[in-house]
Amino acid sequence: MDWKIPLFKIYWDEEDVKMATESIRRGMFWAIGPNIERFENMLAEYTGRKYAVAFNSGTSALHAALLAYGIGEGDEVIVPSFTFIATANAPLFVGARPVFADIEEKTFGLDPEDVRRKITPRTKAIIPVHYGGGACRVEELSEIAREHNLLLIEDAAESLGATVGGKKMGGFGDGAILSFCANKVITTGEGGAAVTDSAETAEKLRLIRSHGRSENTGYFSTTESPDYVTLGYNFRMPDIIAALGIAQLARIEEVIRIRRQKAASLTGKLMSIPGIEVPGVPADLRHVYQMFTVKISQGREKRDALIQYLAGEGIMSKVYFEPAHLSHFYKNTLGYDCQLPVTERLAEQVLSLPMYPALSDDEISYIAEKMVMFFA
Repeated sequence: MDWKIPLFKIYWDEEDVKMATESIRRGMFWAIGPNIERFENMLAEYTGRKYAVAFNSGTSALHAALLAYGIGEGDEVIVPSFTFIATANAPLFVGARPVFADIEEKTFGLDPEDVRRKITPRTKAIIPVHYGGGACRVEELSEIAREHNLLLIEDAAESLGATVGGKKMGGFGDGAILSFCANKVITTGEGGAAVTDSAETAEKLRLIRSHGRSENTGYFSTTESPDYVTLGYNFRMPDIIAALGIAQLARIEEVIRIRRQKAASLTGKLMSIPGIEVPGVPADLRHVYQMFTVKISQGREKRDALIQYLAGEGIMSKVYFEPAHLSHFYKNTLGYDCQLPVTERLAEQVLSLPMYPALSDDEISYIAEKMVMFFA
């Protein structure tokens, strides 16, 4: 469909073109090149972690992180069901079992009290998700992890640049993963990274992403035959993609400023409409609005009718997320039978509206006008 207002548009400029072009014109090292290390160093500095390891997707980064931390057969990993399916699937990749905990209403993140209830002797890690550019109650979850000697691996795929008390998402756990998929705050089309303060973990991540190959020099720049010291995968990020990441990350603060401005404008126009609850943001949180998600108080039937109405007016909207535990795979194939009342209720109310830096004032007004007309 040719949308008047799509859900997102990629924010790019000539610096993106310049960086990608330079990588192409080099004529060498498109797969493994100097932009990888440069991008990793920038990510580590920006997130406040000692190490960043780039991957070809956020999913690959999460898969590799679980392997690097030694999570495997017989282990349990507590995850939200209100998330992109990769968060739930990652423990299965390594032979562990995802255990779904409920979320709470304010942040759409894991409810610390339900997490406590789900801890068993087999629990090895907690993977909290920072939803839509915000932050879950990560400080409380971090304390729970410390109390029970559990790993805390933040899924910060949607919240690069968000802060709580001035500290960036990805900086609270033992490690964190990031995503640079097309709709994220900064994007390389596809791509991801893992960040950590552990040199040992960072080295394991590098081995896992590149076939378990021990490398002191680039594979394509030496005549020596490398050694393979562990099982690994081809999870590498290409140099051309890292070039885009460098250009995108260099202007992330400007992108965040614009997104916050657009979100404030849209919030102001929607907040007085009966039946809609706009995002609430705690005073100590810097929300980066990777998504702009409202709640439709009357629930699924009204929400789904709104989706169809907006589509008819050329405005795209989308539900983020349908619960993972209710998907065919988890419910029918794996036989999960979970009681997650808050997750299920909120999943019937949420709707993400268009949000991107190029969203114009006229487009914001048009979205608000159509929302008013629908609820009138």
